Amino acid sequence: MDAERLLREALDRASEDGDLALQARAEATLAYIAADRSTIDHALDLCHRALRFGGLDDQTRGMLAGQQATLLRRAGRVVEALASFSEAIELLAGSPADLARAHLNRGTVHLDRHDLIAAVLDFSAAADGHRAAGDELSAAQADHNRAYAMFLSGDLVGALALMESSYDLQAAAGPLMKAVCDADRAEVLMAAGLTRQGGEMLRQAAEAYGSKGQRQRQGEAELVLASHLVATDPTEAERVARSALGWFEEARAPGLALRARAVAFEAAVTAGVDPSEDGEALAAPLEEQGLSWPALRVRLQARLARIRSAENAGLPARPASGRVIGPVPLEAPIDVRLLERELRAELAVAAGRTVSGLRELRAGIDDFHLWQSSFGSLDLQTNVAGHGRTLARRGLELAVESGETDVLFEWSERSRMLASRVQPVRPPSDPQLAADLAELRGEVTPEREAELREQIRQRAWRVKGSGQVSEPIYLPDLHERIGRHALVAYVVAAGRLVALVATDDAATRIDLGDQAALGPLLGGLLPDLDVAATDLPGPLGVAVRSDLTVRLKQLADLLVAPVLEQIGDRPVVLTPSAVMAAVPWTLLTGLTGRPVTVAQSATAWLSRAGTPLRTAAAGFVAGPRVMRAADEVAKSATAWSGAHTLTGTDATATAVSALAAEVDVLHLAAHGHHSADNPLFSGLELADGTWYGYDIDGLAAVPDVVLLSACEVGRSTIRWGEELIGLVGAWLHAGARAVIASPAVVADEAAYEVFSRLHGALAKGLAPAEALAESLPAATADAPPAPFVCFS
Repeated sequence: MDAERLLREALDRASEDGDLALQARAEATLAYIAADRSTIDHALDLCHRALRFGGLDDQTRGMLAGQQATLLRRAGRVVEALASFSEAIELLAGSPADLARAHLNRGTVHLDRHDLIAAVLDFSAAADGHRAAGDELSAAQADHNRAYAMFLSGDLVGALALMESSYDLQAAAGPLMKAVCDADRAEVLMAAGLTRQGGEMLRQAAEAYGSKGQRQRQGEAELVLASHLVATDPTEAERVARSALGWFEEARAPGLALRARAVAFEAAVTAGVDPSEDGEALAAPLEEQGLSWPALRVRLQARLARIRSAENAGLPARPASGRVIGPVPLEAPIDVRLLERELRAELAVAAGRTVSGLRELRAGIDDFHLWQSSFGSLDLQTNVAGHGRTLARRGLELAVESGETDVLFEWSERSRMLASRVQPVRPPSDPQLAADLAELRGEVTPEREAELREQIRQRAWRVKGSGQVSEPIYLPDLHERIGRHALVAYVVAAGRLVALVATDDAATRIDLGDQAALGPLLGGLLPDLDVAATDLPGPLGVAVRSDLTVRLKQLADLLVAPVLEQIGDRPVVLTPSAVMAAVPWTLLTGLTGRPVTVAQSATAWLSRAGTPLRTAAAGFVAGPRVMRAADEVAKSATAWSGAHTLTGTDATATAVSALAAEVDVLHLAAHGHHSADNPLFSGLELADGTWYGYDIDGLAAVPDVVLLSACEVGRSTIRWGEELIGLVGAWLHAGARAVIASPAVVADEAAYEVFSRLHGALAKGLAPAEALAESLPAATADAPPAPFVCFS
């Protein structure tokens, strides 16, 4: 390499001239090249040799100590690295630029040790020093690292914003620096639940390092990827961790190799595979290196592995060492705190104390919600729900196994409220976000579209959360407040399908059988509904709709018939498991003609039902290219006095947003689409482009009742097992009290007939679910179905 050749020439000349300072610096710089060539021990030897030169001034010795510390950190010897950086900082007091660089590098060691306050102080000092010296690139690096410390403290929103502001300068500096930035941003995205997007960025960063021969850094990117895959794909996490381990062993970096082994161990435990190593043997050296949280995480996982083995092998729950793990401090990362609660719950259950186990799970979920409530974005709230998924799922399993109706109801509520427990906030006006959405509605290149979507998502993420969490309602309170309704909670857990029916005076658990019976009935349901809505010729249309009728009858036999005796003739509120998101409940025998509300949870339904519904003013929108949209809104508007209507070129995004803020009932008849990748980019086609879920968040006020006469927009994407997100969820999160929509395609004629009748019923004062029940036609094989559902 040219760099190495030039350095060796400089070293020879410095030796001839007796320039000890230059010799020492050349030796230390050669050490960096040796490290990048995966010879870390040789690199440290070169640094040690340089530091032994006599007659060096403080600045030179400080720079050499800093270079040695950097190599020690790369070797995973973080305690020694911290001491060496601190020595460098003392020696560099008279050299501001070098001092700033030392603060920047020492901050990274504090990050390794999860000493976040010390890390932020060092990065702030580094940014100030570099800016004072006019080095904006290094200042941007310091800001980026401070953002990473914010991420580790749980502030995902602030971290992304600061990383974004410092990205361009660093990315322009070269592919390796860009790879570093991308890897860190990817880690934040994965922590925010965007495992696919973040994982792809980390893989690209690893490839970028590998293409430059920087195997240790390639391993570091893979290690980060593996650590974030443990919860979602533990088998892949173990594979990637072992790949990283190979690079670290090649680079002779034992500290990083130890961390890779620890992640592989965690992945094996999570996957239910017997780990090939002893967790305690891994944890002790991690602690010696000051990596207290990784060490604790491994110990917790080791205990969980032993408990799970004990179920079949009769082993004691306590580790062979007898070591007891004390309470995890509040400053621990959220994943460590939740893992501790999981362990305590499993220890209690193993000891036959299920009530205590549920108490631990409940406390863990409460801790998770306090962290989650710092985020104001619905997208982010549902994405991070994965962090609480394990505890909620385990609580629901224990509740099903308990046979207790009050316990089952509580955990039915808790498991489906991982996002909806957070009190929503109205985001402040954001002109830039509005401008980005307006540009996205226009004609843009695919590259610009992707860029805009990412900008919009991240700007929406910056909204601070309320910090407030709703307590789930308990069964006695439900009895008092449910009135004349019946609640049916459908639970899928522990391999069972269970319904809980609650009225004002009773609660009954009904076992509906093995959950495997549900899969074949739900598979293909949406395509069947979509095809049945098309204008098929006579015999073919009858055949398709007849097949759908059979499927719907089977669903009704499984889900509805067993609960009919308990619900009687009452209006029904359903809280189904998320796997049932596509079920057209109003088409199922036993529920047809009956007021049916599908609620996010009983707690959310009672909260929304607590104040009178506003229905004084109505507004109507007809989007382009929908055959009967203009007729539909014109006919429906006749039920209301002074109704506002937007059609044709008047139905623009700006006009619709203004109308939505002024009316109590909003009817939207337009082509719609559901975006499974990011459901808040689902939308309705208006005169000037798509009106997105993100536009809903920007409304000054929202109607109480929203009617979506559009294909697909009643669909939701399932995140983390029980979290649903889509346009319906966006309206409810923004403050709407009821949304009437279809999870499937609806024929234009069917929508016209339903909504024409529905508005007459609403205008007379009927509640949305009652009005819908009066307006839906009886399902027959001769006519397309109208699978509209009232959501609340």
